[in-house]
Amino acid sequence: MIPVERLYTHRWTPEEGQDLSRVWRVLVVNFFQRFIDPEGTLLDLGAGFCWFINPVRARQRLAFDANPSVRDAADPAVKAIVSSDLALPMIGEGELTQVFMSNFLEHLPSAASVIDLLGTLHRKIRPGGSVLILQPNFRYVGPAYFDFIDHQVVLTDRSLVEALETTGFRVTYLKKRFLPYTAKSRLPKWPWLVRLYLHCPPLHWFFGQQTFVVAQAI
Repeated sequence: MIPVERLYTHRWTPEEGQDLSRVWRVLVVNFFQRFIDPEGTLLDLGAGFCWFINPVRARQRLAFDANPSVRDAADPAVKAIVSSDLALPMIGEGELTQVFMSNFLEHLPSAASVIDLLGTLHRKIRPGGSVLILQPNFRYVGPAYFDFIDHQVVLTDRSLVEALETTGFRVTYLKKRFLPYTAKSRLPKWPWLVRLYLHCPPLHWFFGQQTFVVAQAI
C-alpha cells in the first residue's frame, strides 16, 4: 500500500501548497462555483489539502480522504472524513447533492474499481444531483501520465463518459481540454494570470490536458 501521508508531504512543498491554495480559490470563484448548488450537500472525494472544498459555497461540505492530514486542512465549517473505504458506509443513500473529484480516479487499482465507485456514488447522490470530475486525459498527456507513482488507471474523455453512462449518469457538460496536466508545471500561478487563463478558451486548447465533466444522476 502506498503511504499517502508521506507521499503527498513529499510531493508538495509548503510554498507550492500556498500557491495552489490561491490558484484553487480563483478556480472555484471564477469557474467551479457555477456548477455547485449552494443549498446542497457537497462531498469532495479525495479532498487532499482541501484546496477545492474550503472556498466553495454549499450548505454542507464534506471532505473525504485517506490521509489524516485532511482534518488539519479542512476549514472549521467543513466536515472531514478520514477513511479509505470507498463504499462510503458513513453516507446514506440519496444523502448527497453533488460529488466533486479532482485527479482521483487514476489512483484506483483498476477500471472495475472506477465502475464500482461511480455505481456507489450514483446511490449516494439524490436523483437529479450530479458528479463533477476533473481528470487527467491520457489522450493529451501521454506517457507523462505515469510520472506520478500512484497513477494506475488510464482514462480519456471517452472512457470517462462511457463509465459514467454505464453507471446511470447523463453527461450535461464536457470540456475535453481545460487545465494543464500538473500544478508542478513551470507556468506562473499568479491569481490574475489564472483568471486570464479561464477567460481565454484558446489557451485551454493549447495548454489543457485535463478534462472536466459534469454528469447528472438519472
